[in-house]
Amino acid sequence: QVQLVESGGGLVQAGASLRLSCAASGRTFSSGALGWFRQGPGKEREFVAAIWWSSGSTVYADSVKGRFIISRDNAKNTVSLQMNSLKPEDTAVYYCAARRVIGPIRMANDYDYWGQGTQVTVSS
Repeated sequence: QVQLVESGGGLVQAGASLRLSCAASGRTFSSGALGWFRQGPGKEREFVAAIWWSSGSTVYADSVKGRFIISRDNAKNTVSLQMNSLKPEDTAVYYCAARRVIGPIRMANDYDYWGQGTQVTVSS
């Protein structure tokens, strides 16, 4: 089993920055990927960004490309999401998710483990 714990959410004004972190514990893995998803009020869960454990390659949703940066620290088993130029439409619960092996990464069903989520609220 893998446990994922998110931290770093909060309430900010539009244009501000926040940094989310996800700490993985338990059974860790060298392949696969870790991703961030979000679910806004009344919306479906959507892909935000993902990073491959081994290569560090990244993928972003078009809505956050150029504003968000995902990074990893393999030694500490943590992944961070630096969110800049936040907009009110970024308001959501942000979830960290882990995938054990190489494969698709843009759909929630692609992932094996999930964190509990952290709330991000951006006021206008």
